[in-house]
Amino acid sequence: MKKTLFLIAPLAFYFQSTHATEATSPYSANITVASQYVSRGFQQTWGKPALQGGLDYNHASGFYAGTWASTVSDHFIRDASVEWDVYTGYSRSFGDLTVGTKVAYYYYPGAKTTADTGNTRFDYGEIIPEISYGPLSVKYAITYTQDYFGNNSDTLGVGNNKHSRGSGYLDVNWHQPITQGWSVDAHYGNQRIKNFSAASFQDASFAVNKELPYNLSSSLTYSKAWDKDGFYQQYSNGNPNAKVSNPIDSTVTLSLTKSF
Repeated sequence: MKKTLFLIAPLAFYFQSTHATEATSPYSANITVASQYVSRGFQQTWGKPALQGGLDYNHASGFYAGTWASTVSDHFIRDASVEWDVYTGYSRSFGDLTVGTKVAYYYYPGAKTTADTGNTRFDYGEIIPEISYGPLSVKYAITYTQDYFGNNSDTLGVGNNKHSRGSGYLDVNWHQPITQGWSVDAHYGNQRIKNFSAASFQDASFAVNKELPYNLSSSLTYSKAWDKDGFYQQYSNGNPNAKVSNPIDSTVTLSLTKSF
């Protein structure tokens, strides 16, 4: 799930030339080591460390494209070990105001549910209009694939032949620089799962970030999600004898990112 997860999103910076006369490269990359991977409040590595990385292309016209991946746990997503995201979009700035739209697809190679729940895959895609002004940004991710993260009648046992296309995630973020490389982030998210309101949830997080030498940055984030009537409190991946836990309980994540 890319997301604003709330995952400690890897910070990507443009390549900076050592000569003022040389143009800035449109490419950037990042590698992150994190104590866990949290996306939209869900602990996708089941509390274990995560290795993450991404590559981005940004054109002066406002067009951009990129890819990002993270390890995940098969305790959370059945038969999954990796989440791989690809995305493209366009944004344009008018002073402090920026508007744009992104199209993203989240792929979990080899992951699917059992035959009695329809061999459903967890892959899904979203269209994400976004707007930002100063430190505040607002996005709304709309699921354009048949299901959002595998949610349908087969997997949830609700209704008959219902799917979750049209689900939406409201993503509100505040980024505030403080001083000498320090900044803070505040996030609120609200995931509405179409046709399956009991599975809908909200999440929030607060992060403290520090820029370090050698294009390194670190973040410490507190995150928590909550649902309706404890829907996720006894979560398992559906396998026989699978581990059971609450993947949206409050948690703290520490990450270190190297940007290129």
